[in-house]
Amino acid sequence: MLQDYEITKLESNKWTDRLMAIAEFILVLFLIQSALLLFSGQAEEEEEIRFRILSHSNAPADQKLKEEIQLVIEPMINQAISQAESKSEIVDNLAAIESTILETAKSMADGQDVSFERTAALFPPKRSGLVITPQAPYDAYILTIGSGRGDNWWCSLFPRVCFPDKEVEKEDDEKVTFFIWEWIKSLFD
Repeated sequence: MLQDYEITKLESNKWTDRLMAIAEFILVLFLIQSALLLFSGQAEEEEEIRFRILSHSNAPADQKLKEEIQLVIEPMINQAISQAESKSEIVDNLAAIESTILETAKSMADGQDVSFERTAALFPPKRSGLVITPQAPYDAYILTIGSGRGDNWWCSLFPRVCFPDKEVEKEDDEKVTFFIWEWIKSLFD
C-alpha cells in the first residue's frame, strides 16, 4: 500500500530570489559586454593613423609655441583626412603636404629643430565607449619641436584628427541616468 507523504513546500525568501535574479542579470550583461569588446573595434583600429605633437619641454613658452603651430597645421591635416576614403589615401594626402607642414612648423619654431615623421609610436591605453584600446605602438605621424620632451598628446586635444571616422563625444550638462541601475534600485524600494 502506498502511503501518502505530506509534501512540504519550502518557503522561499523573497529577497533571496530577487538577489539571485539580479546576479543572473548582471552576469548576462557581463557576458554580452565581453562579447562586444571581443568582436568590436578591432578592424577599425588597424585603419587609424594617429597624430602626436611634442613640444620642446613643459615650459609655458614651449607649450604656447606648440599650440600656435598646432593651430596652423590642424586645418591642413583635417583637409587631407576629409578628402580621403581609406588609410592609403590618407597616407598619400599627408605625404603630399608633409613638406608644407614641416616648413610651416620650422618657420614658427624660432630656430629650434623640428621633425615630422611617420613611425610606430607608443600610445597609452584609451577607452572609447565600450571599446578599450590597449597601450601599444600605433601608426602615427609625430611632429617634434626641439628635444620633444613635452608631455603632450595631440589626440587628447584633437580627437577628430586622430580618429577621423569616429564621432567626437560632446559633454552635456544633463544628468545621465542608467535604466538598469534605476530598475535595480526600484526592486529594493
